[in-house]
Amino acid sequence: MNALLLAATPLLPLLLLAALALPGQRRRVLALLWLAPLPGLACALVAGDGEPFIVYARVRLTLALDHPSALLLGAASLLWCAASVYVRAYIARDDQARFAAWWLPTMAGSLGVFVAGDLVGFYFFYALASLPAWGLVIHDRTPRAWAAGATYLLLTVIGEAALLTGFALLAAFTPGNSLAIADVLPSLATAPLRDLAIGFLVVGFGLKAGLVPLHVWLPLAHPAAPMPASAVLSGAIIKAGIVGLIRFLPIEATPAAWGEALAVLGFVTAFWGVAIGITQRNPKTVLAYSSVSQMGVVAAAIGMGLAGGIATTPASAAFYALHHVLAKGALFLAVGVAAVAGGRARWLVLGPAVVLALGFGGMPLTGGWLAKEAVKAELGDGLAGTLSALSAAGSTLLMLHFTRRLAAGLADDAAARPSGGMLIPWLALAAASMLLPALAFPDAWAGILTPAALAKALWPVLIGAVAVLALMRWGDRVPVVPGGDVIHPARRALAAAAPLGDALAWFEARLRAWPAAGLALLLLTTALGLVMMGR
Repeated sequence: MNALLLAATPLLPLLLLAALALPGQRRRVLALLWLAPLPGLACALVAGDGEPFIVYARVRLTLALDHPSALLLGAASLLWCAASVYVRAYIARDDQARFAAWWLPTMAGSLGVFVAGDLVGFYFFYALASLPAWGLVIHDRTPRAWAAGATYLLLTVIGEAALLTGFALLAAFTPGNSLAIADVLPSLATAPLRDLAIGFLVVGFGLKAGLVPLHVWLPLAHPAAPMPASAVLSGAIIKAGIVGLIRFLPIEATPAAWGEALAVLGFVTAFWGVAIGITQRNPKTVLAYSSVSQMGVVAAAIGMGLAGGIATTPASAAFYALHHVLAKGALFLAVGVAAVAGGRARWLVLGPAVVLALGFGGMPLTGGWLAKEAVKAELGDGLAGTLSALSAAGSTLLMLHFTRRLAAGLADDAAARPSGGMLIPWLALAAASMLLPALAFPDAWAGILTPAALAKALWPVLIGAVAVLALMRWGDRVPVVPGGDVIHPARRALAAAAPLGDALAWFEARLRAWPAAGLALLLLTTALGLVMMGR
């Protein structure tokens, strides 16, 4: 049964994609989109830490699921399921087949990375989660969408190349023929080019996770993409970067110095996301910078765990990311619901949104509070603890700023009502982000319901709430930083450095065509196979 679920997790979306090519089956496939992630959910519930399924014994191509990956797989599957229901109500009927043609392979890759047990499989699913998402970003075919898609694709290919190089180095210094992750990683500690390999892995995974300065694709892609696509891009797809950092930087083989560097990068990212996010006016852009900030906190937790040799860090970081998958995905769906919610229906959006917003700051009795408690061993003491508390205050400020922008986007018509296909996924995900952390982390309640613990969790939220009052009073004086921030001066500098700027513009233009991206994927995958299997 475990082997069947492991295989069905990425396979069912691909089978539906194949069925979509049959004109007589398209309507049925579109109606069944929400079923495609269910094997992943079942797999997360019953197959965690089970026996791996060996696909090809000679080099140990396998499917496997450990506990941290199971946490993220379960949350990502729920988000994909809810967002797939939302697609049917949000995307125009005539455009749904075209949207699904990109949606399904992206889903397969997004879920597949959590069950891949070898380098080739992980790389393939990682690329599958990345490249077809271009079609989701450019779905509306507006000039902004095309520009965002070109930038997204350029950075994605750079990240894939960095990851490919890191994987090739891992394989080159692994004795024997096995490409199983469990067999490759032990050799990392003594690999001659260990630091170079880790550097490439951090670039590849850090780009996907949105770590500064590799984060620029998030605030460009999210506002351009349709609402359900933004939800999965921020909620599920960036977690491919997080699961990569967790799985390929093992505590026993990664030098403490790399952990310290990752922690510094994580905290810089956390505060950068807040600082730029509060200048934004578009609620989706605010959420994108919030994702940047939150992934910075996860990276800081992983880094501190590596530096301190904390064995529980992978599970703790995955649990923190689990809350983000559900809550952030839900809030992106809420933006679409708000646009068609008037009168009393507005409170079906604003009420849960405020609770989720406060949860990102660690408000007691929310899912975000439990998430922050989960990484207390990594971020609870000393300088890291102080920075973590300040980032929680910043998250509260940023997310309350988001609720203000969300309220500004509510429907003017008091009689406007969202359809059930939009309202139910939003409320279901909002409820899941509150309830599932408590179910997935039942031991968290021990020792955190004391007055001292509650006060410690509450004061960053109060500071953030006070800060938002100041933002409300003087926020109009804060200049709006263009979404993508550092990419704009970088583009101007490159444009001035002809012919390099011309070459970059040419490359971006070529990448706007999907065949070029498909060729890039083919070349990268072929190179990986030749390097690893031809030894």
